[in-house]
Amino acid sequence: MRFQDSTPSTTGFDGSGWHRSTYSGPNGGTCVEVNSTGPRVGVRDSKLTLSPVLTFSPPGWRAFLDLVRQDSIGT
Repeated sequence: MRFQDSTPSTTGFDGSGWHRSTYSGPNGGTCVEVNSTGPRVGVRDSKLTLSPVLTFSPPGWRAFLDLVRQDSIGT
């Protein structure tokens, strides 16, 4: 299944409201941050905070998380 409810964006999110993944280690590692304070859910690389943000609609974000939990992305 291919996921299509996401778009890259460089606007719409300020520096507040970002939450780091609970899977992130103490040294940063490979992790993402999520911001769900507005009408879209933003996801970014925690090490590249000025890079574009991948955005989802709230239902799209829930669907994406469901696919991750099922390990179904890319299949």
